[in-house]
Amino acid sequence: MVKQSSNMSGVQCLATENIWFDKHCYDEAEKRFYEGVNGPATHQQVKTAQQQAKGRQPKRQHRNSSSHAGGDQELTSRMKSLELENRTLHKVVEDLRATMQKLESRVAMLEKSPTSAAVPCAMAAPVRQVKVENGDDDDDIDLFGSDDDDEEAERLKQERVEAYTAKKAKKPVLIAKSSIILDVKPWDDETDMAKLEECVRTVQMDGLLWGASKLVPVGYGIKKLQINCVVEDDKVGTDILEEEITKFEDFVQSVDVAAFNKI
Repeated sequence: MVKQSSNMSGVQCLATENIWFDKHCYDEAEKRFYEGVNGPATHQQVKTAQQQAKGRQPKRQHRNSSSHAGGDQELTSRMKSLELENRTLHKVVEDLRATMQKLESRVAMLEKSPTSAAVPCAMAAPVRQVKVENGDDDDDIDLFGSDDDDEEAERLKQERVEAYTAKKAKKPVLIAKSSIILDVKPWDDETDMAKLEECVRTVQMDGLLWGASKLVPVGYGIKKLQINCVVEDDKVGTDILEEEITKFEDFVQSVDVAAFNKI
């Protein structure tokens, strides 16, 4: 068993070798190995073993060449990426240099012309010039303006306020109005609907205007009065209308708001 393991380790070492020196020694050793494992080997078996050994060597060389080719490709791709990154950094540095040059030139221009910044400040606060006539009386010079100017400005302001007030008073005031449709229901089918409508229209108040009306069948021969009216929202509401109409309790059973629309 020890002999077989030692022979196996020897074969494994031979399999990892790229170049065989003293090939005939190796062939003889391989022949003895196969004879020890399988008995005396024939010439054909030895030849087959040699061919297998020869086939393993090109495969190992192919694997080595493939690994070298893969390493070269990886190195090439890394070099290309580094070159691209280097060009990008060079461009950024050039842009920063151009920006710094522009800033330096602008600061230099501002330092050379400091008086140009003071000109707008001087123009922003014009000095009121006072014309002095020839003479020795300094009391005629009014350095701070006259009270007449203040009175004139106040008079103009008052006139503008009065004109605005008068214009606003002439403008018509918008009155909020609503269109309401009421359903007035009678007690039964024997109620005089013409008399009922007449009673409803007798309700008169400021801001109320009655409109068209019609009879709408309800069922079992009973009809309700559907009447339209326009009211001013600040003066007339639906509650007061219902209250006034239901006072005619001989004809009216109930009053409902069928529709309510702002005008």
